[in-house]
Amino acid sequence: MNKEEFVLEVEKLGIKVSKEILEKLDYFYQLLLEWNEKINLTTIVSEEDVYLKHFYDSLTLIKVIDFNQNITLCDVGSGAGFPGIVLKIFFPHIKIVLVDSLNKRVIYLNDVIRKLKLQNIEAVHWRMEDFSRKNEEVFDVITARAVASLSVLSEISVRSLKIGGKFVFMKANCDSELSTINRILSNLSLDIEEIKRFSLPVENSIRTLVCMKKKGHTIKKFPRSIDKIKRNPL
Repeated sequence: MNKEEFVLEVEKLGIKVSKEILEKLDYFYQLLLEWNEKINLTTIVSEEDVYLKHFYDSLTLIKVIDFNQNITLCDVGSGAGFPGIVLKIFFPHIKIVLVDSLNKRVIYLNDVIRKLKLQNIEAVHWRMEDFSRKNEEVFDVITARAVASLSVLSEISVRSLKIGGKFVFMKANCDSELSTINRILSNLSLDIEEIKRFSLPVENSIRTLVCMKKKGHTIKKFPRSIDKIKRNPL
């Protein structure tokens, strides 16, 4: 996806793309390449692939979340900054916390935040299961992209979600996970609200957004960790 195609497809999502936004995305891409030589952030490095598989893909959250609202969002296992950094560039009014268990990635993320002069966004070095215990019911939206399984992510993150708030998990094909997750949802006070399946433009690879809503307080224990769980490539 070249930049012209990117702008066209993003506008089809109902999102305006300004010159300032394109400049920040280009700078973000350059920083991603620089840091990727120091630490392992992504195997997707060509400009066209990054604009499609990282930048555009991050914005597909608009299919289930209204980003015109003043929301507080947590990006779990943010890694290279997707979707969190991209969302902040396009929707500067929302407040975002990027949580990652690897300090090297957190240093990278905060460097990007500083150099892009982004406000009301920070990257923090935490395991999500610990972070959620210390930050109960503070986020309107929690999202995770290609990180661990739906069940693990739900268990370790649910405490941080406000009642009435939404989880949105960004996956490729996750039918097998969906077939087994229902048995844990009631313990976590979660309901599946919506499942969106679609294909990325240009290459037509499959994507799934699993949107869950929190209906009450959670008392579930959280024994699991995502520290050693491999990311699921998109």
